[in-house]
Amino acid sequence: MAITTTSPLGHPVPGTVRNPAGPALPESPPEVRIRPAQVTADDVLAIGGSALCALCLTWVLFERLLPLSGTVGFWLCCYVLFLAVYSTVVLSREGRGVALADRVMSVICHAAGLTVVTILSLIIGYTAFRGYTALHLNFFTQTMSVTAPSDPLNSGGALHAIVGTLLQVGVAVLISVPLGITTALFLNEVRGPLARPVRTIVDTMSAIPSVVAGLFVFATVVLSLGTNRCGFAASLAITVMMMPIITRTAEVVFRIVPGGLREASLALGGSQWKTVWHVVLPTARSGLLTAVILGVARGVGETAPVLLTAGFTNDLNADPAHGAMLSLPLYVLNYVKFPQPESVARAYGAALTLLVIVLVLFVIARVVGGRNPGALSRRQKRRSAEVS
Repeated sequence: MAITTTSPLGHPVPGTVRNPAGPALPESPPEVRIRPAQVTADDVLAIGGSALCALCLTWVLFERLLPLSGTVGFWLCCYVLFLAVYSTVVLSREGRGVALADRVMSVICHAAGLTVVTILSLIIGYTAFRGYTALHLNFFTQTMSVTAPSDPLNSGGALHAIVGTLLQVGVAVLISVPLGITTALFLNEVRGPLARPVRTIVDTMSAIPSVVAGLFVFATVVLSLGTNRCGFAASLAITVMMMPIITRTAEVVFRIVPGGLREASLALGGSQWKTVWHVVLPTARSGLLTAVILGVARGVGETAPVLLTAGFTNDLNADPAHGAMLSLPLYVLNYVKFPQPESVARAYGAALTLLVIVLVLFVIARVVGGRNPGALSRRQKRRSAEVS
């Protein structure tokens, strides 16, 4: 309860508090809590009105006052004017302070997210629009061994490219995932004098162009060892691109595992290996699957390394170690350059199939690793019930 002071005549003076060490201090204004996620009808009207006003001002500037033109410049100018108008509206409603910066930054962040989603939707939608006509049943069950690029879409397909992509990426995953996760464990859990050089090498590999990785594998495996271009050589080139992504992402995931979990395991008598195997890895499982997905997404669409190491064939080849093996990126590159509509449709159909494969792999990874850290699996719950 506030204690008021008194005037020389003995009357209380409201709005002040008695300071034991000095004169009376004015009461502080009530604190107003800001809720960034709360959107009211006034906010919607302010944003909509500001956007409409910015659009009209931009049209006047481009069409009536200034010699400006261009679609990109029009929308960029419109966005800048929208921020200016919206800032003026918020300033007139709520005044200066945290509210103004909070509202403006919230609009900027939402606009950035909406822009990314819109661009991705346009890319996927355009690919689906151009490629859905080629997705007949024969596209997934036949090869192009007896079909010309200009033949109708009801003949020939991309079975050999789909199988080649799955085999090449699968072999690359088998090689890069154990190496990447083990390297991340060394950098985060073991450390030592070699940690800094290893981290430097991993960072350098992350910036290597894909064509350099293809040239390296082509020079060391195909030319030096005298082997032919094959799917295994393409897998090695894809591994060079995937491994630094998996290593860096896994290292970040291991860093965010609470140190208290490690300390508790060591305090209970567990060794460092048991702590890593039974505590660190299960806790970071979901993040590790995300690292694998990022690596696969980087490697599955690579064209330059595969072009130099895999060779080209229109026949189905399920042996990565012998013979040329086509992949979906090479399929797209080969058929998109032909002027026939059927060939272009096949290229877009292969690109759409590649998008679907990545989406399916992502969904599988989310389902497998969707269990929260510390949650027991069905097998662990059954064993716990048997013990109890």
